[in-house]
Amino acid sequence: MLNISNNSIRDKVKKESVLFKTLKTPKSGKGVAKILLAVTFLFFILLFLPWQQNIRGNGNLTAFSPQERPQSVETAIAGRIAEWHVIEGDYVQKGDTILTLSEVKDKYFDPELLPRTQEQIDAKEGGIIEKRKKIVNLQSQINALNDLLEAKVEQAENKLQQAHYKLTSDSIDYEAAQIQFANQENIFERNKQRFEAGIIALTKYQELESKFQDSKMKLVSAENKYLESKTEVINVEVGITAARSEYLEKISKAQSELNSTESEIYAAQAEITKMRNEYTNLSIRNEQYQLIAPQAGYVVRAMKAGIGETIKEGESVAQIMPEGAEMAVEMYVNAMDVPLLKENRKVRIEFDGWPALQFSGWPQVSVGTFGGVVRVIDRVSSKGGKFRILVTPDPTEEDWPEQLRMGSGTKGWVMLNDVPVWYEIWRQLNGFPPSLYGSPEEAKAGSMDDMEAKK
Repeated sequence: MLNISNNSIRDKVKKESVLFKTLKTPKSGKGVAKILLAVTFLFFILLFLPWQQNIRGNGNLTAFSPQERPQSVETAIAGRIAEWHVIEGDYVQKGDTILTLSEVKDKYFDPELLPRTQEQIDAKEGGIIEKRKKIVNLQSQINALNDLLEAKVEQAENKLQQAHYKLTSDSIDYEAAQIQFANQENIFERNKQRFEAGIIALTKYQELESKFQDSKMKLVSAENKYLESKTEVINVEVGITAARSEYLEKISKAQSELNSTESEIYAAQAEITKMRNEYTNLSIRNEQYQLIAPQAGYVVRAMKAGIGETIKEGESVAQIMPEGAEMAVEMYVNAMDVPLLKENRKVRIEFDGWPALQFSGWPQVSVGTFGGVVRVIDRVSSKGGKFRILVTPDPTEEDWPEQLRMGSGTKGWVMLNDVPVWYEIWRQLNGFPPSLYGSPEEAKAGSMDDMEAKK
């Protein structure tokens, strides 16, 4: 072994190892090896089995229609609870009385407030009727004054015309008297010179002087009549103006009173409208003392308890769960999964309290889960940055259990396309989103189905 001698002994030593001859393979090891080989073979086979991708989400049960979801019964007025007519769990029809309220505001304490308000309205309406009669009387008075004014003016104008005629006649007489006086004055002056010259007798002179004085008197008399006629014309004109002013003043006063009465009517009508509005509000308020059920359902919760408890306007006093609501699952999914969703996608749902065994990638072998379809996808995110979807029962699968209650928790899987198991493992390890791309045959078939649906 140390190669000290040049003589080799390798050909004289046997090559079989005594140690390996003494060792024997155990039978259990062979079985384990076979099992490991079988498991490995099955694992490789499983890697090529189809796996249905899905989007997971949690949520709870609700009603698909908003009007079928639990409704809060709110009071429209403030009041004090006088009597409860139902208890929790009772079934009520639409219009049934839930509770009775009593008044808490001193403005509405009077039990006869409504009829007294009606009496005030009737009194106001009666006052309007009387004012309308007054308007009719004032209008008649104004018409009578206008007629009287026309008559007075016409009478005065006739008198004025007569005065003008008399003035014309007196002016002619006055002119004639002036001419006659001038002639008599001329005759008297000539005869006066003749009398002074001794041509005519004193008797003749005195006779001429008497005629001269008589013509002078007639001139003065004609002048006075003429001036009186002019004064009469002026007086008649002034009388016309005075009569017109007097009656116009009376007409204006009546017209002002008429306008004032009409203004009072408008004010009374506005007040009546306000009182009618108040009367209607009081009538509606009287109906609000009885809090009625807005729809049929079960009283699931009373927000207020006891008698005499005061509640405010708009405060919730009870909650009603409508009967026969179309159930839906309100499920929340991550924002990155929303682009992969669309309506009518199949969903597998597991309800809290309902035994289930779910294989998310193999829904065919799941037990205790129920089918659904996506009906609504919210266009805005909810609290927490997740998006809400509404899922309703799948009509082609088993009905959902009747024992389900609104608000129960759920788990859901929105089913997507089929991929190999190895691809899904690779995707999960890399954090990639699910794949929506199928084979060309699947895509073509899907497009044909969409065209048929549009037709």
